[in-house]
Amino acid sequence: MTVYNDDLSRYVTDLFTQPDPVLQQVLEALPRRGLPPIAIKPEEGRFLQILVRASAARTVVEIGTLGGYSGLWLARGLPPDGRLVTLEKEPAHAEIAREHFALAGLAERVDLRVGDAKQLLPRLAPEGPFDFCFMDAEKTDYDLYLDWALVNVRRGGIIAAHNAFRHGDILNPGDRSLDTECIRRFNQRFAREPRLLSTIFPAGDGMLVGIVEW
Repeated sequence: MTVYNDDLSRYVTDLFTQPDPVLQQVLEALPRRGLPPIAIKPEEGRFLQILVRASAARTVVEIGTLGGYSGLWLARGLPPDGRLVTLEKEPAHAEIAREHFALAGLAERVDLRVGDAKQLLPRLAPEGPFDFCFMDAEKTDYDLYLDWALVNVRRGGIIAAHNAFRHGDILNPGDRSLDTECIRRFNQRFAREPRLLSTIFPAGDGMLVGIVEW
């Protein structure tokens, strides 16, 4: 029987994400500065950090910076000469994220680009191939992001996408909202994509993870 719940989530967080003043300060600052409460959880951040390190990634693309919290975890998984390219549509969010990357001493490792990912990604492609791509932006555009990632992430690299569970609404047949329907279809596509060895990491709000097959 599956027993994972909020208590176990806190247990994992307390055990594996030791007190970190910078990360805590950033996480607490997000709502105070008017950003929506949609950042990943610490246990998800630690998981991303481990994936980046385990895959020996040197170049990571993040689609959806928000306040930089997930980007901090990704950047901390990189080697000192690694690079995180993170894309953020809202200039105000990008400015807050820049402050947070500087606070963490990671500004030189992060290339933050402002604009719509649909326009930025084609311009970014010539800088690839990339080792890792993390999506946490508009759910209605996830298919477009995956199309790009499948071409621009190297074989053996990793593609990840947040909010696979949509706060549990993915199993609610009465929820026919656009975002939930998009994620339902996207989850099915991700699972069936022959170029990916994939699954969902079932913590937080669900993290789709796929390795680009050789």
